[in-house]
Amino acid sequence: MADRRLQVFHAVAKQMSFTKAADVLFMTQPAVTFQIKQLEEHFNTRLFERGHGRIALTPAGELVLEYAERILAMSGEMETRVKELTGRLSGPLLIGASTTIAEFLLPRVLGEFKAAHPEVEPRLTVANSETIEGRVAEHTLDLGLIEAPSHLAALQTEACCEDELQVVVAPSHALAKLKTVTPKQLVGHAYISRESGSGTREFTDIYLRKAGLDPAQLKAVMELGSPEAIKGVVGTGLGFAILSRVTVEKDQRLGELAALPLAPRLLRSLSLVYPKEKFRSRLVNTFVEFAKSRLKSVTA
Repeated sequence: MADRRLQVFHAVAKQMSFTKAADVLFMTQPAVTFQIKQLEEHFNTRLFERGHGRIALTPAGELVLEYAERILAMSGEMETRVKELTGRLSGPLLIGASTTIAEFLLPRVLGEFKAAHPEVEPRLTVANSETIEGRVAEHTLDLGLIEAPSHLAALQTEACCEDELQVVVAPSHALAKLKTVTPKQLVGHAYISRESGSGTREFTDIYLRKAGLDPAQLKAVMELGSPEAIKGVVGTGLGFAILSRVTVEKDQRLGELAALPLAPRLLRSLSLVYPKEKFRSRLVNTFVEFAKSRLKSVTA
C-alpha cells in the first residue's frame, strides 16, 4: 500500500544508481526516472544531485530516505499482519542464496516448502555470499542463505547446518590416490579457485592461513564463479579445487570426480542472515525453521 514513488525512491537511494534500482524493481530505467521526477515535483525540491554519471542524495533526499524506510517498513508489517489473520501462509517469499546452496541444497527445500504451502510464491536470487548479504541489508530480500558469517553489523547471522569442504580432483590426478590431503601437499599442483566474494573462497583462505600456508603459495590457474564450471574444469585433469562435499556426491557415484578430506578437516557452518531491526513475518519465520530442519538432514 505504500506510495510507489516512495518505493522507487528508496531503491534508487540504496543502490545509488537508477539502472541498478530498475533491475531490482524489474522496471525500465525511464520508468524509474519518471517516478523520481514525480516525487521531486510533489516535494518541489531535488532529492538527488546528478552529475558526471553519479548521483548523491541532497539534504532533502536524506530526510526523505529516513522517513521512507520507516514508512515502507510499517506498510509491509501492516500488510503482513492483516494477511496472517487468515491463518494461511501466502504471498511472495524473497530468498537469496549463495551459489553452492542455491544449486545443490535449496531446490529440494523450496520444493517441499511449496508443496506444504501452495499459496506461497518463493522467489530465489542466486549470487555469491557478499552480494546476497548486501541485498538483505538493503531489504530487497527477506532473508539470505550464505556460506560465511555476515560482515554487516545490520544483519543477524544464524548458523543452520554444517558443511565440509574437500579437495576435488579427476580420478586420474596424482592427488586422487591419497586418502586425505594436507594443505602443504597442495602446493605445486594447479588450483582452480572460486572468485573473490565467495564464501567458499573466504573459508578456504582462512583455513590455509591457520595451517601456516599463504593462499598465494597455491598455484592458482583459474578463478570461476560457479561450482559446476569448476567441476567441469577439474574433470579434465587440469588441477584440483576445494568445494563443498555436497556438490560432488553425484559425480563421485558416477566415478567422474574424486573428493578427498583435508587434514585437518575443513568444516564450516552455512548461515541464515536477515535484518536485525526488520519485522519478520510468520511466513519468513516458518520458512526459517523449515529450512534449518531440512538442511541439517540433507548435509548430515
